[in-house]
Amino acid sequence: MSAIKVLFVTSEVAGLAKAGGLGEVSAGLPQALSQRGVDIRILMPAYQEVIAKLPAIDWSGELPGRAAIPAGRLGQALLPDGTILYLIDAPSLFNRRGTPYCSPEGADWQDNHLRFARLSLAAADIAGGRAGLDWLPDIVHANDWPGGLTPAYMRWDGIQVPTVLTIHNIAYQGNFAAGHRHLLGIPDAAFDVNGVEFHGQVSFLKAGGFYASHVTTVSPTYASEITTEPNGAGLHGLMESRAACGQLTGIVNGIDESWDPGTDPHLPHHFDPDDLNGKQANADVVRIGLCLRPSQGPLFGIVSRLVHQKGLDLVAEAANDIVGNGGQIAILGLGDPEVEHMLSRTSRRHRDDIGVLIGFNEPMARRIVAGSDFTLMPSRFEPCGLTQMQAQRYGALPIAHATGGLADTIDDGTTGFLFSTLTPEGLMAACHRAFETYHDAGHLEAMRRAAMARSFGWAGAAAEYERLYRRLLGRPSAATHPPESARDAEPDTLNIMEAAA
Repeated sequence: MSAIKVLFVTSEVAGLAKAGGLGEVSAGLPQALSQRGVDIRILMPAYQEVIAKLPAIDWSGELPGRAAIPAGRLGQALLPDGTILYLIDAPSLFNRRGTPYCSPEGADWQDNHLRFARLSLAAADIAGGRAGLDWLPDIVHANDWPGGLTPAYMRWDGIQVPTVLTIHNIAYQGNFAAGHRHLLGIPDAAFDVNGVEFHGQVSFLKAGGFYASHVTTVSPTYASEITTEPNGAGLHGLMESRAACGQLTGIVNGIDESWDPGTDPHLPHHFDPDDLNGKQANADVVRIGLCLRPSQGPLFGIVSRLVHQKGLDLVAEAANDIVGNGGQIAILGLGDPEVEHMLSRTSRRHRDDIGVLIGFNEPMARRIVAGSDFTLMPSRFEPCGLTQMQAQRYGALPIAHATGGLADTIDDGTTGFLFSTLTPEGLMAACHRAFETYHDAGHLEAMRRAAMARSFGWAGAAAEYERLYRRLLGRPSAATHPPESARDAEPDTLNIMEAAA
């Protein structure tokens, strides 16, 4: 059986240029798919920092321009795991300092519409044989709004290759002024509710969600949630239509194999389920690092983006109760200045028991997870989440709102604690259960063992994606039922209206 050829379109890859969880997915999932025999190749922009990190790039491909999207070169490099990486060289768009999306000062690049249209158009160029490569994909797998125009360009150009769009967070949509459509080569007829138009703007994510052969998101519960008005960010009508056609699937992400408390090089003390002395030693290191007093009580950890989505205002309101019951809180992250200031004020009220470190430091992040008895995750929504999986591997039982991937990856009362009422009282009810467990040594040990035994590697997700690819291509495998044809899986038109339009 011939290998499936997949072009994986992403704006970030961990180890090269990363801003969030998409970077981790773009590093882990292709590697796991490659191990299953999939011929997968990653396409991303040639950011300044990416070029600096790669010792050898073969610039042998050419990318035509379109409208105001500049032409460019296509380079090829080999990643350490053997994966082929294609790089889009358009210096006017990518040769600059900053993150993949923002300037060093934190403001969105004003030409992000051109930058990520160039990414999407390059994917269509490759799929259509216009990039000078001797390789053509069977499937094009785009990710989030930066890759959202990929299925659209392919449809407009008549490229008959099935496409998958993965939505990692539907709240980030890549919406731009309607006038930009002429700069991006978008046909006038496509600026329609059945196309790229979203409340009078051009929406990259809407385009991908409409034109892709199949839409996936990063957990089954989140796939269900985004079909509802409270969680669909205005795209719930489109997502409900895709789900009704069997074209919306939730597949839980994995985590990197380096999350192993027995071998993690960032930990000063290693441990395993049979010897947890190292866990307490790591907790002591965290307490010293954050200037917390010595304590025999539980340590609650938070490693997170400090933004409204994460529900950290609930933690601030519950802080008196947590400290009053003998707990301490260690917080690491950065994000919204208002949330940062709120947590810093909370820390000042409890100088000996709540420590906040604004910023991100990988060794400290892992030490907080490793040293914590519990991990606080009261997220308002969480498409998948990685921290709760990392925390379970390190025996830091998550205390989480039962939403999205948190509900899918935490077994309430067995590997962590879930709560459904998103209030300080709901959070504290779960924390009180955690305090009771902490003071019951047998129960705490049983839950830690169950949590640390969980496997969250990428193998399961890779198997599900391979089955999806085969179904879209009409290539059955021993693990699948006879699939629909690729044509049946891709409707010509979806007659949908956003409920809020």
